[in-house]
Amino acid sequence: MSPPAYDLFLPRRSRSRLVLSSPHSGRDYPASFLAASQLDARSIRSSEDAFVDLLFAEGPSHGAPLLAARAPRAYVDLNRAPDELDPAVVEQAPRGGLNPRVAAGLGVIPRVVSNGRAIYRGKLSLAEAEGRIARFWRPYHDRLQSLMDETQAREGEVVLLDCHSMPHEAIESFAQGGRSRPEVVLGDRFGASAGAEVTEAIEAAFTAEGLRVARNAPFAGAYITQAYGRPARGQHVVQIEIDRALYLDEAAVSPGPGFDRMREIVGRVLGRVAAGWDRSRLPLAAE
Repeated sequence: MSPPAYDLFLPRRSRSRLVLSSPHSGRDYPASFLAASQLDARSIRSSEDAFVDLLFAEGPSHGAPLLAARAPRAYVDLNRAPDELDPAVVEQAPRGGLNPRVAAGLGVIPRVVSNGRAIYRGKLSLAEAEGRIARFWRPYHDRLQSLMDETQAREGEVVLLDCHSMPHEAIESFAQGGRSRPEVVLGDRFGASAGAEVTEAIEAAFTAEGLRVARNAPFAGAYITQAYGRPARGQHVVQIEIDRALYLDEAAVSPGPGFDRMREIVGRVLGRVAAGWDRSRLPLAAE
């Protein structure tokens, strides 16, 4: 049997417009994948949004379902389109116009992890790539779509929070030249994936916790914001990127001394955001 593609945590009764997705926090690394990689077990985790699912674990207590990937990002990237195949790592991949993500080695089957470090010694077969997409990508997105559809049918609108973390060094680089260094970056594709009032409410909740918040720079959102964000139809998506230095020991890929504090902050943020949209607050149940 194939391993599960995701974990889904549901409120006892869903009465919120919020849906939470954590597509890059998967940490179930297949032994065959590790054996095929030229990276060690710690280096291969450098692109993982480690423990983001745990940071957002209070979502269901505020009436919002939380969908969390099981497969790691280095194995299959759930925040890419299924046809974003990189011919430099997948044999017989269709050669179309490569977008910048694929050209950088960050397609649906990544070629590299952070700092451009190659994952594989050679190439994968097209059948292997398609198998990963069938086993992990499609079930995750099928469930995400159904959660959004169910929420909108019940509430009239849906707000998807696409939950991520960002390497501290990426923020340090962004801040060079006198720019402020954000601790949280909200991506709504410059208003294309969410209504202004939605992004403003999320920004206000993080700001109330004393965090520095930026919008759309350096991260404006990728496939999930683009594919699911239709604010004119009542379907809003905001990508949330949190500086890993706030909660993670990046070198060890383990919770850092700020983890508990950041988890509490995120819980309060979700509570504030949900307060205007939820009709009840009910305890966590797991599927």
